[in-house]
Amino acid sequence: MKAYRKTQPYLSLVNSYLIDSPQPSTISYWYNFGSLLGLCTMVQIATGIFTAMHYSSHIELAFDSVEHIMRDVNLGWLIRYAHANGASFFFICLYIHVGKALYYGSYRKPRVLVWIIGVIILIATMATAFMGYCTVYGQMSHWGATVITNLLSAIPFVGNDIVPFIWGGFSVSNPTIQRFFALHYLLPFVLAALVVLHLIALHVHGSSNPVGITGNLDRLSFHPYFVFKDLITVFVWFFFFCFFVFFSPNTLGHPDNYMPGNPLVTPASIVPEWYLLPFYAILRSIPDKLGGVIAMFGATLILLILPYTDRSIYRGLAFKPISKFFFWLFVFNFVLLANLGQLHVEVPFIQLGVWTTIYYFAYFIIITPAISTLENILFYLGRVNS
Repeated sequence: MKAYRKTQPYLSLVNSYLIDSPQPSTISYWYNFGSLLGLCTMVQIATGIFTAMHYSSHIELAFDSVEHIMRDVNLGWLIRYAHANGASFFFICLYIHVGKALYYGSYRKPRVLVWIIGVIILIATMATAFMGYCTVYGQMSHWGATVITNLLSAIPFVGNDIVPFIWGGFSVSNPTIQRFFALHYLLPFVLAALVVLHLIALHVHGSSNPVGITGNLDRLSFHPYFVFKDLITVFVWFFFFCFFVFFSPNTLGHPDNYMPGNPLVTPASIVPEWYLLPFYAILRSIPDKLGGVIAMFGATLILLILPYTDRSIYRGLAFKPISKFFFWLFVFNFVLLANLGQLHVEVPFIQLGVWTTIYYFAYFIIITPAISTLENILFYLGRVNS
């Protein structure tokens, strides 16, 4: 059987990725969030397919069809709550996974391609989540779709033509919701393909490790060591996931979205789901509309420059206290942005939003290259003195 799994064309691929794949022995539990994201993807696709069987994308029926799923379909409440909370858990794992990559320098050579595909996955996931949120067609769904699609009108020359083209009319209406649902159903399969590309790129050089040096001298096979390690975090993930689904299913959602979408009544405060709040806060912090749109999209695209702005001779922050301080300050800043995104635009939140936005971009453009260069100098001075 051992020889067969290595010679049979398809089983040899499974063996190469999930059984014999050599991994650094020092990788920590922070590296398990990659496998958790794979689990999240499967949960979302499975629950999404079953939800789509009973959902109607017509604007007059969308909200009622969701209520029909919740009240009339056998275990429909479970499927719908698993899908809704699964999106939140997906982004929790995604942000931690990106944070791990920033901390341990997983974006550096020779894993730049892995990082680029990962950023594309992040952007595609945000687009998928946004359109899925709109298909519920609650009050916040309607106005969230209106606000975000209207941002494209800031594009010079063609913006005012693009918006009604996306709407399929003069406002968010039936064609809009039907298009969003079609794309929301399609994009997860595109995401799954991107995940496969992500894994292929990772498989070339293998995972990095917390120490930051090459792990080729001390590696263990993926099975059984890391399979068992992954199963531990899978169990913990399912524990918290089931807690929210069964005992607190509406905590991570917005209460206004439990009212049908009404174009004639504007909510007191229009906010996206919590996982998009940091980027919404960046959008609101720029006084110019076009500038805000550029900053919002640039907040994700700026991740692509990290392999080139990080000039450190060492991978990761494990032995770099100055970089470590600014990294945790960046994490605090990101959480603060998320909180500011749900608050009203008033003093002192306006100025605080400006400063947090400045720090967000400065971390990638100024702080990372400056601190990594400084730490290189201190390292060489230490070697000379010793």
